[in-house]
Amino acid sequence: MLSVWFFILEVKIKGILLIFKKMSYLVKYSLLVLMMMVSLTRSIAQNEQLAEEYFEKGEFQKAESLYKNLFENQSYNLTFLDKWIQSLQAQKKYDEVRQVIREQLDISAKRNPKNIPAQLHVVLGYNHELQGYTDEAKMEYDKALEFLKNNPNNGYAIAKSFQDHQKLDYALESYQTMMAVFPTANYFSQIAAIYGEKGEIEKMFNTYLDMLSRQNTDLLNIQRFMGRFLAEDDQGSNNVLLRKILVQRIQNEPKIEWYKMLSWLYLLQKDYSKALNQEKAVYRLTQSDLNGVIDIGIIAFDDEDFFTSNDAFSFVLEQPTDIDDQIFAHYYLLESQKKVEKDLNKIAITYQDFFKTFGTAANTYKVQSSYAQFLTFYKNEAQKAVELLQNTLKNNLDTFKRGELKLQLGDILVFTEGYNQALVIFTQVQNDLKNHPLAQTARYKVAQTSYFDGDFEWANAQLKVLKKGTTKLIANDAIDLSLLISDNIAQDSVQTALKSYAKADLLAYQNKTHQAIDTLSLVLLQHKGHPIEDEALFKQAKLYEKLEKYADAEKNYLAILQLNQDDILIDDALYQLAVLYDEKLINEEKAKMYYEKIVVEQPSSIFLVPARKRFRELRGDEVLP
Repeated sequence: MLSVWFFILEVKIKGILLIFKKMSYLVKYSLLVLMMMVSLTRSIAQNEQLAEEYFEKGEFQKAESLYKNLFENQSYNLTFLDKWIQSLQAQKKYDEVRQVIREQLDISAKRNPKNIPAQLHVVLGYNHELQGYTDEAKMEYDKALEFLKNNPNNGYAIAKSFQDHQKLDYALESYQTMMAVFPTANYFSQIAAIYGEKGEIEKMFNTYLDMLSRQNTDLLNIQRFMGRFLAEDDQGSNNVLLRKILVQRIQNEPKIEWYKMLSWLYLLQKDYSKALNQEKAVYRLTQSDLNGVIDIGIIAFDDEDFFTSNDAFSFVLEQPTDIDDQIFAHYYLLESQKKVEKDLNKIAITYQDFFKTFGTAANTYKVQSSYAQFLTFYKNEAQKAVELLQNTLKNNLDTFKRGELKLQLGDILVFTEGYNQALVIFTQVQNDLKNHPLAQTARYKVAQTSYFDGDFEWANAQLKVLKKGTTKLIANDAIDLSLLISDNIAQDSVQTALKSYAKADLLAYQNKTHQAIDTLSLVLLQHKGHPIEDEALFKQAKLYEKLEKYADAEKNYLAILQLNQDDILIDDALYQLAVLYDEKLINEEKAKMYYEKIVVEQPSSIFLVPARKRFRELRGDEVLP
């Protein structure tokens, strides 16, 4: 009995071993298959990359061979087929293209007549067109369109193929057909793009606006698409057209979207007052938030349209808002008042009234900072401003707000020529806020302070760092100051001219305008022909304007134009002259002449758009609403 049991056990063990042996073979086989698949995939990827390289280089015969092999290995990959066909067409092998497409259509029709790649009819039609066979081409295009109408579910590939082959009318009909069948489909952007290519701008604008109205679409994306067809000049024909469309839509159906779009258009054209009117309308419709009004107020302030900025923030205060919005609005109202109000006592009273209402806690730190700037640069009470900021810094402020206040404290110390203390504070901000824009500002202020102090080498070393990888505004300031230093220290080993100019610059910074002008007069007298001459003339002209000595400013700008027509300050001088004649000396003909010079002679100038706009107005061009 025991022997029988051992016999059975032996048989079972042999069976198990046989199973393990078979499993081992299976595992080995599976691994072999897997390795072959990985190898094949890697090979396909390598060949695809190589084919693309040949195609891009224009080596179409080599690309043709590779794409043919790739498609034969992956016949479902129509991208390989498309590139194979393009490679053949580039070699004018039109008969081979026709044969390849016919074969693929026949194969697909046998598998499933309702699911053929009908976009191949478009490709075949285009192939006929390349040979000049327009009737045959039209037949193929019509076949593709007919298939789409009968099978709209598979229509996108056909519509896109029409679009890719610049058959815009067919593409348009294809997308419109699909949207008619599927009302929730979203081919607005494709249709709008086609209208744009066809030059049918009104239809394009309306399509984008329909997209905005009917779909949950990001307003910024629509603005980006439409912005390609608009100009900063409010008299551009497309701008006028869009304005008319939006006004008409507002009249027919006053939707928020149309007001927002019209506000954006006016902003693009720098018509801030009109943009503000639209944002006010949005607020009155929604009663939700004042962000649009606030944004216009900030943008207008930054572009020195203080009237519109004041209007915006006054509107904010008229609405039921929280205390933070009220403080924010008061800050900009005070900043605007400083720019336009000449009665300093009146401004001081406004600040005091604010602090009586809102106090001097952490939430009003920005207004306290504004007041310190007023005390220093308007009232010449720098020590009082230092004490104010030191008290403000005792509040519970985050690192960034402390950084802002410290930068201002450093500015005031520079104003008092306390350079070493200022450098310490600016360096603290750099160390506390590494890689933040405030740290970049602090580095620039270190350079500027060193420049005022006559340490030009150290200043330039800091500026070289700032010219790379920093905010645009700081980078531009750094480039301007670096050019000023570099252009002038090379011409003067003892740096006499630059030191005198820097002294004048500091005096201007300290609002000692008359002394700054006198110092610049010495620079111009003692360093005639020196590279600093144009900078000195320009800075002095701006100071003359500040004192309302417009005839003296005019002489300086004209002198710059006589120095060198390739000078970097030529377009600045031209524009300042034009504005001077336009707004202060009231000489319309000369203003028009200098605006025109910018338009004709300085097409890359940053002043081109405002100069062209004003030139057209002075010339008497029709100003459209």
